[in-house]
Amino acid sequence: MKISLLQQMYKDVLAGIPLARESHHYSSLINLCVEQPPGGDESCDQEHLPPTAGGVGSHQDTDMSDVVPATDDLSNSFANMSSSFCPREVMLLQLTLIKMMVAKAESQEIELHVRQKYCEIFVLLLKEAKIESKLIHLLGCDDRLLSHMASQSLASLVYFQLKEEDALNVPWLSFSLNSLLGFPGSARVADCLWTLAALIKETLKDALVSRAGVLKKLLAPLDAVLEGFYNAILLHHFDSHHYTSPYSEATTNLISFIDLLEVLLASRIELEIPLRCQRILFLKVSYVLNLISSSIPYVIKKKFILLLKKCVLYKSREDAKSGSLFLQTPSLCEDMLALSNAVLQVVNLTWLNQIPLSGKSSYFGSSEATPGDDSQSGSDQTVLRALSLVVLKALEFKIHNSATEAEIKGEFENSMSQLLKFWRSHVKLSPQSQPVVHHCEWLSLVFMEQDDDMWEAAKALLLIYLKIDRLRCDAADNLSQTEEESWKFLVHAGGYNPHCIFLFFLEKIAFDSTVLLDFLISSETCFLEYLVRYLKLLGKEWPQFVDVCNHFDTRHSTFHPVCSVKPPQQGKQSCVTGESLQSATCGIEQQTRMSLAPSHNCPVFTAQQGANEAAEWNQSDSLTSTDSVSLLGSLQSLVNYDSSEDSEVESDGKESLVSTKQLPSSNEGEERRETDCSCRDDDQNPRTSEVSPLKLKGSHISSCWSCMASSDTTAPLRVMLYKSTKCLEELQEAISRLQRRHLFPYNPSALLKLLSHIEKMSNSMNPQ
Repeated sequence: MKISLLQQMYKDVLAGIPLARESHHYSSLINLCVEQPPGGDESCDQEHLPPTAGGVGSHQDTDMSDVVPATDDLSNSFANMSSSFCPREVMLLQLTLIKMMVAKAESQEIELHVRQKYCEIFVLLLKEAKIESKLIHLLGCDDRLLSHMASQSLASLVYFQLKEEDALNVPWLSFSLNSLLGFPGSARVADCLWTLAALIKETLKDALVSRAGVLKKLLAPLDAVLEGFYNAILLHHFDSHHYTSPYSEATTNLISFIDLLEVLLASRIELEIPLRCQRILFLKVSYVLNLISSSIPYVIKKKFILLLKKCVLYKSREDAKSGSLFLQTPSLCEDMLALSNAVLQVVNLTWLNQIPLSGKSSYFGSSEATPGDDSQSGSDQTVLRALSLVVLKALEFKIHNSATEAEIKGEFENSMSQLLKFWRSHVKLSPQSQPVVHHCEWLSLVFMEQDDDMWEAAKALLLIYLKIDRLRCDAADNLSQTEEESWKFLVHAGGYNPHCIFLFFLEKIAFDSTVLLDFLISSETCFLEYLVRYLKLLGKEWPQFVDVCNHFDTRHSTFHPVCSVKPPQQGKQSCVTGESLQSATCGIEQQTRMSLAPSHNCPVFTAQQGANEAAEWNQSDSLTSTDSVSLLGSLQSLVNYDSSEDSEVESDGKESLVSTKQLPSSNEGEERRETDCSCRDDDQNPRTSEVSPLKLKGSHISSCWSCMASSDTTAPLRVMLYKSTKCLEELQEAISRLQRRHLFPYNPSALLKLLSHIEKMSNSMNPQ
């Protein structure tokens, strides 16, 4: 045989040219020359494989006889190839041909008679040549390229037989069962897992078959065995000492199993009633959580964490397919709840603190960083975001399935507290950044670099806010003012106030409406669902949104006396003068009336209570204080207003972005409430803001975000309110323009209606 025959066959298959000779000729041509050891031992010894370089007898080419030689004759003739081709390269070409022909046989673009010819060749290979046994033997060879190609070719042939004959390949099934049941004694586990994962992927890629039926026939015989293997490798036979090296056999087996779990998760959506092996990761996720906090190599921890992220996002993918908004499948609801309970249980036990996020980065040709590169000193942000999203989605699922506020209040606050501490420990801010002084800012800092994760996290916190608020209102017909203030305090302390989160994000994108438009058009994020839900909430909570905007504007003014903030049930608060705060900050005065006592659960500024310096807690816009050691740090933003186009407006005092006519009209004057952030300097009169309910008694107090407006105006500069509403108006105009030109990818009518409503509310505050 000439090597040119094999090469010519490759060219014909690649071009889709009909094969001219009879099927026996081509089946013999691509039949593997693998000597299996006697006794049926399938372990792959290197002596039974072709050498990696030419050196087998004579290298003289021989002419091809007109009579097609027997299979053995063709196999033996590989020794007479050109010296430029070694037997290993010929075998790789044969494996490539097998996989290519299977793909061509399943393609509707290839002519029918050509596909039928390929099918005849495969039947001969499977029935007469028993090529699957040779491929199974080849899986365990030391040559990893040959092993990988053998796995891919075996998966292609087994799937072809399953689809054409509606039957599983018996040698492959026997090999898989023996390998899984023989663990940990079996040395072929990774090979079995690779092939099974490749088979499932082949099924998921095929759009012309009933994937549900094929998956059931493929996985049903292995269902119970896979569950037993899950228990064995993750629990019963797990020993962290076997995983000291990322290149050990135990590590290879575990990584291969993680890859299989990932494709099993992806295949679950195809079955109305999933198999046990597709649910086991949800139901017994505690095994995985224990491994993540163990001493196994970081690469395994990272793969498991990313797999958990896929699990918590699985509901989103199913909703996208079915169009449902809630968990409809009973098994999925049960599985998600089991996963959520397990995750929250370990999070409340400081599980997050046991996970190091300092895995080494990979570099081309080396694992060491170049001199001067300090990227290794930071945490792995990919894993940080994945872990954070797992916790947030677990909280969302748990709260979604809770009937009363009492069921979730304590656990939710504890989990969010642990997550906030986790973020503070691992989020590395740039040297130019100011300290984070509000918990709601952490979300944008953690997720800003990953759009899809950010909106999943923001949506989760928004749904949590809506559900807890609904449960809270259902529990009492009329909530007292104290209960309302306590609720607002907890929302800010927990870092999930939806208005703060949205405004912090707008700051990070410099109020660019085109960024929002990109998110709306993209199918890779859930921003559309998030925005619709948030705009509905914004229409109901417009006064709260205005209050938050006013507090954001405090960064543009001079800070004045700051009062400590405590929950309403803690009674009265004391006030600290601007002079004493300044002295404490600068270190000039050693004795001040303010003590900084950050709590682990909810760090706040506290003050010693003075007999003559008490004030009532009664402010609708009071925001929680934060874990910064100084309020003078203000709020961090990517937009530096001191150097932006609005700084001139603020500095010259000639006009504000929103005029003073935005104040309530005269007939509402009696209902206007005095500010809780009023305070007095030695030579200044009290100032009042129009959006605050607290009437001062005796001393002058302010919330933790409070500061004075510009000295030449009686109304605050509504910079944030103007910029945020202007951004939404520009977004509305852009969507309308694209819709008129029929360029928007879907019908945005409902979204435009919500944006129009927000525009009307904004304009009503400024009739000009």
